[in-house]
Amino acid sequence: MQITINNTPIEILEGETILEAARRMGYTIPSLCYAKGARHKSSCMVCAVRNNTNGQVIPSCTTFPTDGMQIDTESEEVKLIRSLSLELLLSDHKADCEAPCSMVCPKGLDVEKMLGYYDSGDHVQACQTIANVFDLPEIACDTCKAPCEKACRRGTIDKSVSIREIIKEMVVRFDSIPSNKETQIRKNDKNIYHSHLGRFTDKEKARLKQTVDTPSRCLHCACAGRSDCKLRLYATAQGIRRPRYEASSTLPVMDRQHIRGKLWFEQAKCIRCGLCVYNSNNGFTFKDRGFGMQVILPEENRNNVAEELAGLCPTGAIYIASQ
Repeated sequence: MQITINNTPIEILEGETILEAARRMGYTIPSLCYAKGARHKSSCMVCAVRNNTNGQVIPSCTTFPTDGMQIDTESEEVKLIRSLSLELLLSDHKADCEAPCSMVCPKGLDVEKMLGYYDSGDHVQACQTIANVFDLPEIACDTCKAPCEKACRRGTIDKSVSIREIIKEMVVRFDSIPSNKETQIRKNDKNIYHSHLGRFTDKEKARLKQTVDTPSRCLHCACAGRSDCKLRLYATAQGIRRPRYEASSTLPVMDRQHIRGKLWFEQAKCIRCGLCVYNSNNGFTFKDRGFGMQVILPEENRNNVAEELAGLCPTGAIYIASQ
């Protein structure tokens, strides 16, 4: 069987979808609900292409070619359709890609990461993270106007985390901590897409105040799955920097469900692609239908979920905690 992709003829391999054929030719087509070798169903339309033989816009990840198809994967119209699909998915994805405190630190300190070590009791790594940025014993916090504490989301609930005091506490604990500035200084790239949480509801504030009782009181709002987030990767590639639409999801933010071990699930980040449902045996499942549909993990199913499932999640809704 032969089709053309962007006016180039190609022989289709047995069982090959349009997406797989296009990628074999070297064309880049994004997809969030597809993973090679995994069970999937088209849902995101981020992989949309146009069949010029009939004018239809189709999902390339589940569409099998028919002889003579003329597929367009690179026109501006097709790219616009993908971009709109991404914008709609982003409006249903509630998360901070990066912690606001880390974003505004003038020295580039990954504040949330440092606080993560602090809260887990790993004070050596907490101080190491500080040493990678500051020329210890000088820490430059005394003359700083503390934008990190002003941006701290905990401050919208009760009182901001005392970030500068924690930094000072860590520095005086150790006489000498070697730095690794060449490889570990954090840089804020303004060209990367940044999802940004809106205001907490009164109900969310009450829940977070009651449930987040870490030593620092930090909410740890940075997304643990951001480094492997395909949604962020493709949004960046499309030139999207901020969400265009107001968040449409009513799911509570930062409501983390512990699965087992270091595996966690944060439902508000889920785009309902279904990969976790189709590839877990009596694990994740769908609840309700239509716009109200949710992906849930019943408590009795937690032990049926393998850590490998985190690698299929395109948004970091299922992730392995690093600390």
